Amino acid sequence: MAENLPDGWEKRVSRSSGRDYYLNLHTKESQWDIPIEPASNKMSQVQCSHLLVKHNKSRRPANYKGENITRSKEEALDLLKGYRRQIDEGANFSELATQFSDCSSGKRGGDLGLFGRGQMQKPFEDASFALEVGQLSDIVDTDSGVHIILRTA
Repeated sequence: MAENLPDGWEKRVSRSSGRDYYLNLHTKESQWDIPIEPASNKMSQVQCSHLLVKHNKSRRPANYKGENITRSKEEALDLLKGYRRQIDEGANFSELATQFSDCSSGKRGGDLGLFGRGQMQKPFEDASFALEVGQLSDIVDTDSGVHIILRTA
């Protein structure tokens, strides 16, 4: 007898246990319980902090304090590499973001809060969702500038 599953769900069998489970076709998240509502298209969320260094080719070459950014992209990358080195040597990410980030999130130690897919520029999103909690990204280049991202949740 076929089950009538709500839209967006598919029944599968676990290879490890042989039990039936249900896959949300939108988010690729699974659950053991039979779904009773249509699958949500809401993607998982992550929480990240970042340290942004803008340059003169950034989408908006001014920081949240209203200062115009005149540094080149190469200078921005050098600055960010220096911050990364400091973090690798034990410096506090939040303190560096507070002191040096060109994003207003610096006032919160770089914390961007929770966000889902489609809310950030694609390179930033891809890097954020690829990180494990507590992991620091390599340098991420977006239209806003160059970033180091720390996944916090």
